[in-house]
Amino acid sequence: FDYAAMTRVLVVNDVRKDDLNQVAAAYRELFLSSGGGALGLFTAISRLRAVHGRLVEPLDQAGLPLFAQHVDGLNLPTLIDIFRAEEDVCLLGTDAVRDGVDVPGPSLRLIVFDRVPWPRPTILHRARRKALGARAYDDMLTRLRLKQAYGRMIRRAGDRGIFVILDPMMPSRLAGAFPEGVEIQRIGLSEALLAVREFLGPLP
Repeated sequence: FDYAAMTRVLVVNDVRKDDLNQVAAAYRELFLSSGGGALGLFTAISRLRAVHGRLVEPLDQAGLPLFAQHVDGLNLPTLIDIFRAEEDVCLLGTDAVRDGVDVPGPSLRLIVFDRVPWPRPTILHRARRKALGARAYDDMLTRLRLKQAYGRMIRRAGDRGIFVILDPMMPSRLAGAFPEGVEIQRIGLSEALLAVREFLGPLP
């Protein structure tokens, strides 16, 4: 695949990741700009739930269905089936969604991470960091997570997608998560919204 032509990677540099009102507003505007077909990925269930509560009304008013892991009383396979079947659904999830989504076509055209998905400091993680080198190990795991999520967007010829990270602290050394030739653009939210609309075309 010609990933450089089929995708865009945007790091939004003017949203405070610790301000959930700003984070939710960014998700809202990005989802509206793409007309749905959007997957929102979160590093913590509490952040997902907080953002979900702020998105329900504005997305409903726009006619965009919103579903969320850990919120809706549906199992993950059912949520993914719903997401796959329509082109305007927005789905929020955590690790399991990131690793389990296989949705070719326009039903998945936008992925938004709430922040860089660094590994959680479990006992096992700390032991491996000590053995393998702290930053190198964390970087390896995080690149893998970004690579897996990015790879969900392009499943067949003709797919297009935009990958957004709402974290100005995204280090450039993680660029290896993306295919060679794919440029990472560091831009403000207003520019990102314009990029989404221009790249993905007119809203449905």
